[in-house]
Amino acid sequence: MLHGIDVSAYQTEFDTDGLDFVFVKATEGRSYVNPRLRSQVKRVRDAECVVGFYHFLWPGHAKGQAEYFVERTPDKEGDLLAVDWERTGEGTRASSADKDRFIREVKRLRPHRRVLLYCNRSFWVGHDTSSYVGDGLWIADYGKAAAPRIDADWRIHQYTDDPSTRTSPTSRHVRRCAPGPRPEPGRTARQDSPWTGARNGGAPVNTGSTPFRQWSVLCQPLVQCARR
Repeated sequence: MLHGIDVSAYQTEFDTDGLDFVFVKATEGRSYVNPRLRSQVKRVRDAECVVGFYHFLWPGHAKGQAEYFVERTPDKEGDLLAVDWERTGEGTRASSADKDRFIREVKRLRPHRRVLLYCNRSFWVGHDTSSYVGDGLWIADYGKAAAPRIDADWRIHQYTDDPSTRTSPTSRHVRRCAPGPRPEPGRTARQDSPWTGARNGGAPVNTGSTPFRQWSVLCQPLVQCARR
């Protein structure tokens, strides 16, 4: 099993011990950049984890959000990219067409990087209308590891909010999930919340009452998601 977390500005400290990958929140809407992006990425690279970056998607202006994300996200061989498709802090959500446009534009702007879709089971079953996931689906469905309750191929399974459930991983399969001859050695992860948001033209908002937590995820090792 390969495990990781995702982090955002809410995580002033996080432990990379035993992780294979870490996804760092980069941007949100068209107005927010994670103020801890640089320091968090350095921490992840120093730990020799595979690095991923994600954008929290808001309704509308999908291409503009994609440009905003790419312009403000570091670009290094082996990095992964993802769009976080969830309900916003205002209770709204981007449409399935929005997330499709966002992924396609990011892939156009960064043709040598793999772009994943993150969403929970409810969004996948109830709101997705195209089944388009770019280079792979990162599905959130709490329960048994590597057994999300969906009838679709997946690449990463977010299965718990308890990091203590992770097992000792190896790095070779995660490296196969990142493009290029030799990705950043070792590991990867993801964390943000469905409770934060940044209006497309305004300031970040936080209307949620649930604590922000890191989530363990499992990368499916049998599929070389970055070299499909």
